[in-house]
Amino acid sequence: MPDHRQIREHKHLQVFGDLLHDPNLWHLNRRSAAGAFAVGLFCAFVPIPLQMILAAAVAIAVRVNLPISVALVWITNPLTMAPIYYFAYKLGAWVLHQPAREFFVVSSFEQVLTELNAVWAPFLLGCFILSSVSAIAGYFVIRGLWRLYIVRQWRRKKLHRKR
Repeated sequence: MPDHRQIREHKHLQVFGDLLHDPNLWHLNRRSAAGAFAVGLFCAFVPIPLQMILAAAVAIAVRVNLPISVALVWITNPLTMAPIYYFAYKLGAWVLHQPAREFFVVSSFEQVLTELNAVWAPFLLGCFILSSVSAIAGYFVIRGLWRLYIVRQWRRKKLHRKR
């Protein structure tokens, strides 16, 4: 984890004041890691530019691990964004019982606006479903894996003491 002194003294982060000094933003524990996965995975599928800023703001607000939250938004990167968002659109169209439109070639700005007008509702619904399901799944998977790790550590210590 980053050194707290470096973060406090960084000139670009002075704007946040004392918000970045909360230890929960930098410590790695079950609550903070699971919450960070939920925040990062939710924000990864929100179709806006600069998702990292949204993830950082939410992580600060709910006091979960900031680096994990911000790093997880890179699930949707320039290589994965098109297939993920196309899947989100197809999912939204399926939920709304609408026929999904196929890929299209746009030749003018007016055509872009026309196509966006036709696909925005299923697209945003699909993104919301992906965001919500992945955030919930990520939260509980991390909690479960963390618990499994702790139980195994206890068993190892117990076995070690018996020897």
